[in-house]
Amino acid sequence: MKLWDKGISIDKKIEQFTVGNDREIDIHIAKYDVIASKAHAKMLESIGILSSEELERLLGGLDVLAQQIEAGTFEIDAQFEDVHSKIEFELTKSLGEVGKKIHTARSRNDQVLVACQLYYKENLQLILSKVKTLFDTLLDLAETHKYKLLPGYTHLQVAMPSSFGLWFSAYAELMIDDVYLLNAALKTVDQNPLGSAAGYGSSFPIDRELTAKEMEFSTLKYNVVAAQMGRGKNERTIAVALASLGNTLARFAMDTCLYMSQNFDFISFPDELTTGSSIMPHKKNPDVFELIRGKCNKIQALPTEMVLITNNLPSGYHRDFQLLKENMIAAFEELKDILDIFNYSIQQAIVKDVDLNDDKYKYLFTVDNINTLVVEGKSFREAYQKIGGQVQDGTYKPDTSKKHTHIGSIHNLSLDKIRNKFPV
Repeated sequence: MKLWDKGISIDKKIEQFTVGNDREIDIHIAKYDVIASKAHAKMLESIGILSSEELERLLGGLDVLAQQIEAGTFEIDAQFEDVHSKIEFELTKSLGEVGKKIHTARSRNDQVLVACQLYYKENLQLILSKVKTLFDTLLDLAETHKYKLLPGYTHLQVAMPSSFGLWFSAYAELMIDDVYLLNAALKTVDQNPLGSAAGYGSSFPIDRELTAKEMEFSTLKYNVVAAQMGRGKNERTIAVALASLGNTLARFAMDTCLYMSQNFDFISFPDELTTGSSIMPHKKNPDVFELIRGKCNKIQALPTEMVLITNNLPSGYHRDFQLLKENMIAAFEELKDILDIFNYSIQQAIVKDVDLNDDKYKYLFTVDNINTLVVEGKSFREAYQKIGGQVQDGTYKPDTSKKHTHIGSIHNLSLDKIRNKFPV
């Protein structure tokens, strides 16, 4: 069944190419198509297109489909082009002629728009919730290990003293920046596009404010052309936010892999969280964090994909938009899993005592020692040259007693301020 079927058979090769794997992808938005259809049916009844009895029957039929979707028994068979045609078919099969009325004053264009936006809206909120969970975990770890020092690096060379508290809370605070972008994306999709139909509205006296209220959108995308042009723009905005979070998590995963290696040996994990080698019995591989890194790097490619699909399209609908769903939805589903496994795994990190008296960390405190000389009255340049000379002639002896007291430094992490900074 196709919603645009006019009784003309379409070439099977053309059909296979144009439908693609929409049936599989549309399972993810089926729930939201039902939600939108219920709101639309209530609106049609309010303007006299449906009777109250027809509305009651349609809502009952949609509830049955919602239960099937929730139970995982809802399938989009090969005879259907997408979730929209499947839902209308099932309503017509169970309810008769009234099922055919559900598409009144709608197009598949605004159907998929609103279903996707409802999916994006709910899943952005889920992502935000999972980010908050990981954020809290990292600040708790920072508090637990705030007194444990470790080397800080620039250019992967030993640079200045850092701490596990500084490391954990750094990634926690970075995620706040990602939350700002996620909230912006959420605000972008929290605008009802239903009623834009094929992109130019409808001659029916539809009540778009009613459907917006029913679906709990904060506002409307008032201009129907603007609503249609939101397709692609929504995805580009979301992709940037997901990629930003992906960047934070990928870098954190890279640090974790690095710190687990024998050459650094700052942290480890229980054996059951690592994998072994088929020929090297001593190996404890950080596969979870390597996969997190790789998966997050894939997500960082998403904005480029969204831009290249949509950047030279004129206004109005184009079939290119069909290609947006697959990797957008895949990124959401992947990122939810990544956040869960990251939070689960990092809680079990075994933080080691790093011996900063080891000779390889000998120059970790040179900057602190320069600063001590400056406080005693030397100019910075003079102090720099003195300590530098000691390094060069092998007479340097580190003084590790200096404290860093300013906000956000190793001895003043300001964890409470970071925690309070998280957007509510």
